[in-house]
Amino acid sequence: MGDHAHILTRRDDATVTITMNRPKRRNSLSQEHLAELLAAFREAGESDATGIVLAGEGPVFSAGHDFGDVAARDLTGVRELLRLCTELMDTIQSVPQVVLARVHGLATAAGCQLVGACDLAVAAESAGFALPGGKGGWFCHTPAVPVARNIGRKRLMEMAFTGDVIDAATALDWGLVNRVAADDALDDAVSDLLARATRGSRTSKAMGKQTLYAQLGRPEQDAYAIALEVMAAASQLPAAREGMAAFLEKRNPDWPD
Repeated sequence: MGDHAHILTRRDDATVTITMNRPKRRNSLSQEHLAELLAAFREAGESDATGIVLAGEGPVFSAGHDFGDVAARDLTGVRELLRLCTELMDTIQSVPQVVLARVHGLATAAGCQLVGACDLAVAAESAGFALPGGKGGWFCHTPAVPVARNIGRKRLMEMAFTGDVIDAATALDWGLVNRVAADDALDDAVSDLLARATRGSRTSKAMGKQTLYAQLGRPEQDAYAIALEVMAAASQLPAAREGMAAFLEKRNPDWPD
């Protein structure tokens, strides 16, 4: 993996871990930080890894946008910054790997947006989540987009209007995270869920992820039209053929990918 100033990257077997590494700035998302995250996700996406973990160094997962960077920009500059952030969120959902957020401490504003954009999320019991713009002067317009698609309308409105922090147990109940683990068991919980989410055919998983995002939010009949064509085409792939043959022959599959 490449060298970066604001993030750390490592690969362990089939998993790439991308760690935000601006602890003194609470992993706030400056333009440079966002650009490095985007480059790292693109690099990992082009690799043969099966899973990507997004983590944060220090006491906070991410405090959101770096206000020092934002305050120095005019309208055009802020628009460019938000477009870069949106491109990162889109990339997280378009890479073929399963992307899992490992959340400790606070994930606020665009930090909470990162959690909402990831495919899966595991939180430590001490984690907290907020869209704090509602109690300040800059509303969390873009962070609310993926969060809304995780937790639903009324819960989004509560988070967005109050700006209050919700704890990990509430985030689990509302659907923002998949699992909550004791702080000292967070890494084990991340590894367990990611291992189960990445088993099977890599090609099949990548196609499945792409199709899930393509049909989400569409009317039911449109969603079925998309899913039907993809599933029919996927039945002819080597992995699908091997999976069916292994089932019929009562043996373990030997995945071609």
